[in-house]
Amino acid sequence: MLKMKYAVLQLADRIEFVEMPSTHMYQLTALHQRLHKELGKLTAQNVPSLPKVIAECDGLEVLDSANQPHHGLKYINQLERTFAAVNEYAYPLVSLLTEIRALQAQLEQWYEEEEEWTN
Repeated sequence: MLKMKYAVLQLADRIEFVEMPSTHMYQLTALHQRLHKELGKLTAQNVPSLPKVIAECDGLEVLDSANQPHHGLKYINQLERTFAAVNEYAYPLVSLLTEIRALQAQLEQWYEEEEEWTN
């Protein structure tokens, strides 16, 4: 059975939820911490705003249908597209994209294996 965890992310007054395999949640949290640490070093004009992970939880019951959790792989894919669009081609952006893409590849493999397991 799938064991999922949820990240609670906040950007200004907006809250988002991301559903991740429990085995990969720590990587999402660590990635977000690293991204926030390095954002200030980027010199491009189009540096994205990034929500902060403010909590993790094992279960989530969303009462407002407008706040449904993001699928983990879709969230990472969007994160990768957002950072790939930054007009900068040096450290730390290259390093950050490498970390995002590493988690992206791990999640792709996890979801493929999970799909094979359930079929």
